[in-house]
Formats: sequence, C-alpha cells, structure tokens
Amino acid sequence: MRIEQLTVRLRARSDWEAIELGMALVRRHAGAIWKPWLWLTLPVFALLNLGAWWIDKFWLAALLMWWLKPAFDRIPLYVMSRGVFGSVPATRETLRAQFHWGTRTLPHLLTWRRLSPVRSLYMPIDLLEGVQGDRLRQRRSVLGGQAYGTAILLTWICLVFQGVLVLGGILAVVMYLPQDLLPDSVQAAFRVAAIEWNAWFKLAWNALLWAAISVIEPFYVGAGFGLYLNRRTQIEAWDLEIVFRKLRARLAAAAPMVLVASLWLGMAGTAGAQERHGAPPVAADAPVATGEDGKPVPPTLPIVFGDQRVDDRTFREAADRAYRDPLLGRRQVQSGWERRNPQERDTKEPHDLDSAWLSGIGKTLAFVGEWGLWLVAGVLVLVVLATVRYWWPWMRGIARSPVAPPDAPQSDALVLPEALPDDIATAARALWRDGRRRDALALLYRASVESMSQRVDLVLPPGATEAECLRASRRLPQAEDRHVFARIVRTWQYAAYAERLPGEDEFDALVGDLQQRYGWAS
Repeated sequence: MRIEQLTVRLRARSDWEAIELGMALVRRHAGAIWKPWLWLTLPVFALLNLGAWWIDKFWLAALLMWWLKPAFDRIPLYVMSRGVFGSVPATRETLRAQFHWGTRTLPHLLTWRRLSPVRSLYMPIDLLEGVQGDRLRQRRSVLGGQAYGTAILLTWICLVFQGVLVLGGILAVVMYLPQDLLPDSVQAAFRVAAIEWNAWFKLAWNALLWAAISVIEPFYVGAGFGLYLNRRTQIEAWDLEIVFRKLRARLAAAAPMVLVASLWLGMAGTAGAQERHGAPPVAADAPVATGEDGKPVPPTLPIVFGDQRVDDRTFREAADRAYRDPLLGRRQVQSGWERRNPQERDTKEPHDLDSAWLSGIGKTLAFVGEWGLWLVAGVLVLVVLATVRYWWPWMRGIARSPVAPPDAPQSDALVLPEALPDDIATAARALWRDGRRRDALALLYRASVESMSQRVDLVLPPGATEAECLRASRRLPQAEDRHVFARIVRTWQYAAYAERLPGEDEFDALVGDLQQRYGWAS
C-alpha cells in the first residue's frame, strides 16, 4: 500500500472523528459514488418489483432489495478506497469492477455475515486486504478492538435515520392528501394500508424504502471506512511512517550534495592536520578559515549548508504527537488541593480578609445545605402530628369496602325493516308515538343517508361512520340539503351516544324539513 500518496491527513483520531472523516470522503466523492449506485440499483429495483408484481408479492421485492445491500455497498467502498490515493474511478470503471471485485467474499456477506452489526467496519478488511481463514479472523479481532462498540452504534443510528426518512416521506404524502381520503381511525388506516392498497401504492412504498437506503447506505459504508483507516493508523502508526518516507525521499534527493560536502570537509581537515604538524598544505592558494587569534579553523556544516539547515516541521509535529499519546507514555499529571502552610496564615495581606469573610459565608451555606433537609423533615413531621385530628378520620375511611358501581343503563336493540317503507315520514311519526323514539330517529338517519348517496351518486361502504357520511354530503349541490343532513346526523348522534332525544316539536320540524328537501312521499 502506497500510504505516502494518501490525500487525507492521517492522525490518531477518536472513533467519532473517524466516522466524520469517512462521511467527509463520501461528500467529496458524491458524484463518483451515487452515479454508479443509481446505474446498478435502479435496474435491480425494476426487475425485482416487476417479478413481485407478476406474483403479487411486493413485500418480497422490498426484502430482497434490503438483503442485497452488501452487494451494493461495494460501490462506495471501491470509490473511496481509490479516491484516498488521488485516483477517483469513473462511473464506467466502477460498474465494470462490480463484476469481479470482491466476488469471492460476496457469498459470505450475503449469507452468514449478512446480519453482522459491524459490517461497515469489517467490509474493508474482507474486500481490500484479501486475507482468508485464520488470518482474516486475526485481522478482524485486531482491527475491531476498541471500535467494535462504535461500529454497532453506527449501524443502529443509520437504521434509525432510514426509518426517519421513510416516516418523513409518508407524512409528506399524507400532509397533501384531501381530508376526504383520510380514514377516521387507526384501525381503518391499518386496514387500508395492509389490505386495500393497490399495486401502485405498494410500488410507491418499495420506491420510498429504496430511496431511503440509497441516501443513508453510502454514508454508512463511508463511516465504517473511516473507522478502518483510523484503526490502522493507531495500530500501524501510518502517520509516522508517512513522515519517515518523505524524509527518506528528501535525503535521497540530497545525497549527491552531502557526498560532495563530506569529501570537501575531509580534504579541509587533512590540510589543517598537515599545517599543525608542519606539513605543507595541499594547495598554496586554498582558502583557510582562521579565528580571532589567527589559528586555522576547519569548516563546519554551517559553512557548507549555510544557516538554514534541513528542518522538517511536519516530522517534529508528528513526533511530538506521538510522545504526547497516552498509549506510548506513562507520565500522568494529577492535580489536587493541599492545605496551606500554617505559618503563611499569620502574615495575611489586606485582601486575605476578604477571603476569610467569603470563607465564612461558604461555611454557613455548607451547614445549611447539610442540615437544612433534616430541619425541613423535622418541621414536616411536627406539622403532620399537629394536624392529625383533621386527616386521621379521612385516612380511616380509605379502608372501607368499595361501593359497587351502579348498573349501566340498558337499552333495547334497534329493530328496523330490511327495506325502507314507502312513506318514511309517516312510519317515523308512528314509531315516535309508540314510544320507540330511537327507532324513529334511526329510520330517519338511514333514509337520509340513502337519499344523500343517490343524489351525489356515491356508494358508501358497509359500516360507514357518521363522519364519512358528513364528508360525502359535502358533494350535495345545495347548501340547504347539506344543512338538513347535518341536522339529522347530529340529532342521531345525540340520541345514540348521549341518550339525548329531541322534543316533540323539534322532531316534527325535522321530519318536515327532511320530507321537503329529499322529496319523500307522504
């Protein structure tokens, strides 16, 4: 691995910083990731849903798309593993690689490793390192290490985000639906969602699930890749290795100049030794450095290289970070409070008086905080004992046997004919006079619903509620018809649920209005 070509700055990060690094890589290479993702997943989505439509099992298509996520996850991992070295693959190259890259490990990812909670952390090991058997298990154990718990939490967080996107899409659709199409209860909503959805609704649901997966999954893979890079940096000291490799390259480039300087220093040193022993110098006109006392001084490195020596600031910073790493050094700094020297208290300066005054206030507050609760508890006990004659009789009444609740009011079941009578108004008045007032109101309500349904040309489902009937009555063209229908619905609800029956005059007026508006025969 050519780690000196990495385009990211490697350093020992915390797990959450490593996750942010992986997500930043996804954002940097977003186009290179999502273009092949769409080119690969869209045809698979279409084929699976077409087959599910053929056998009428759309849930199977959604399950298969979810199960094939490890196969799709190879796309962002392939792009990022090349992008960190400065070689971002094109869309066509990424798609071609999916037919041969990682195919040996893919059956494992789709079978017993499919439900692994740390799949994002282990996929780079499986696909990038290419190890198998015991070596693979050792690499998983070493690289998992401290990041195992973070990888599990990352998986749950991404699942929650997918659920949030799905729920948000559902609410966005419901928000813009007309109220007439909304069910009146949770039970009706469940029935509509589970049973009465047509094929297009089920296809839209699968598309919503696929969209949520397509948004979150690349970030999930990128976060796992960031954890993988961070663990290798921590264990293998990649940051220090990069600095050493750069330093070696610089020294290799400067090797000829260092060799020439060494030869020149050797020749100058030989000349100086010959002069000290009375030997003639190598060259009469060769320049010789002398000090203040006139004695020759051999040249040194500053004379050869100047004042600016080789200084790798990046290497020094990396070495300082390595020495500050608590995993490498055992030095720890602990701080604590110590009592002052008693001799120093005798020589107090003027500002020490203020400190003593504040210390007294602090002691007072500490005493109140320590004993205040006990004082409050004692006062409460005294208050309870002083008022015992007021609350004790009431406490004694708690132990009495519970009074049986009164019997629920009984009401006779409604008995209505299967077909409506020809003269609805006369039949309703006859039931009212016989004392069967709820039956009379029920007959009027049933006849009004049928008349309204015929006028708006609408077939209501069996067991339609009053609210559904009221929404359907909004289609009546005349406002008077809608008003009188709302009156009979409200009167029937009061009688059926609140046992509140209208008066004699009110009933006659209601029957007359209904007969006039709906044209019932008299």
